[in-house]
Amino acid sequence: MLPTVTCAFEETFQLISTQFTSTLAAEEQKLLACIHCGLCLEACPTYVLTGDENDGPRGRLYLMRAVGEGRLASNTETFERHIDRCLGCRACESVCPAGVEYGDLLEASRGELFNSSLERGPVYSLLRFVLRHIWLHPARLKLAFRAARLMRDTGVAGLLLKTKLAGVISPRLEFSLALLESSRAQQKAAPPGTSISGSAANKTVSLFKACVTDGLFGRVNAATSRVLEVNGYRVSVPQKQVCCGALHAHAGDLEGARQLARQNLEAFAEDDGPIITNAGGCGAMLISYGHLLARDEPFAELARKFSARVRDVTQQLELGGVVKGAGIGRRKVTYDASCHLLYGQRAIDEPLNTLRHIPELNLVALAGAERCCGGAGVYNLVEREMSQKVLAEKLAAVKETGAEILATGNAGCHMQIGAGALLANQTLEVRHPVELLDESYRRAGFYK
Repeated sequence: MLPTVTCAFEETFQLISTQFTSTLAAEEQKLLACIHCGLCLEACPTYVLTGDENDGPRGRLYLMRAVGEGRLASNTETFERHIDRCLGCRACESVCPAGVEYGDLLEASRGELFNSSLERGPVYSLLRFVLRHIWLHPARLKLAFRAARLMRDTGVAGLLLKTKLAGVISPRLEFSLALLESSRAQQKAAPPGTSISGSAANKTVSLFKACVTDGLFGRVNAATSRVLEVNGYRVSVPQKQVCCGALHAHAGDLEGARQLARQNLEAFAEDDGPIITNAGGCGAMLISYGHLLARDEPFAELARKFSARVRDVTQQLELGGVVKGAGIGRRKVTYDASCHLLYGQRAIDEPLNTLRHIPELNLVALAGAERCCGGAGVYNLVEREMSQKVLAEKLAAVKETGAEILATGNAGCHMQIGAGALLANQTLEVRHPVELLDESYRRAGFYK
């Protein structure tokens, strides 16, 4: 059996390496243009912090080319360190005059690392185990989130944080618990079974629940459905949907991401209407299915059509016009853009416009709202030091606004900023924009 397994592994590794090389070859002219440019550097959070060319998009692209051309092995510490340090925020894409699709190249590079022989430490070993043996299995994932909610809702996580015991054991454990604690509801939501009055439903949309949102932020999915219904949409929720695969893709497990993508294509195949997301990271992943499965002949065309259907809830609301609700008070509110919502889904003005439909909202601008908060999936746990530096800049900018509420359209960003504020004793309520609009509708009497 051993020779067969070894042979299969070698064939898989050669296929992945060939795909990586061909991806680079297809972008060769854009890569050359980017390498001779440098406009991306000031947009890159890690380059700004370190000043190291290899921690900027241009330097990382140079390393990718070196691996693709055989001048550098992918299982080297240099390649691993600088590729892993990238947040994957894709801010560089927005300023690149050559149009380099950096996000696709980064995922291909991490695919190389994921399948290399490089020893990357216990944190990455645990990540691989969780992605393969829990995240790919819906029943196990639901059980894991149920346990996480139990720890949060019984106060165990909060107690460990208050006693400082978690910090003594491990700063990484302390931040993990702070992430969990920050997912706790901060405002009473409409009760289940609430009747909704609004525009007559004239179009059906499908809601993508997102695993973290569904597992820890069920209230955001409920608020999304209510807000859409008030605005004249009938909301369906395909039951066979699974995780979007973003965590797998960011970690380099592209085959795991493809497995989940195929399941979602089948789950949403019953209709051809809009697929609504409320998590920027998931939305960006869903619209990349066309690229992810481009070489998977049975699914390629279906994936392309699927990706074209994906919209953030704020983008969908903008298309049909947003029903106004009532005011929610005069507390200062600021908005921080989810990187993948901004650079992946291109939802630039729509989240802010959604907030502006709340009468007399005391909305204040956040300096650097377009810059990453340092969450980036599990980056905040595997690259803790760099993540904390990026987060510190974000928290300082938020504090400068004097805002009591921060709105952001992604569960990961919510938890990252919320955890940072919690550990820094910075009073801040973090909520999804649709939660604020939902509260506005509740106060306006749309829910009975």
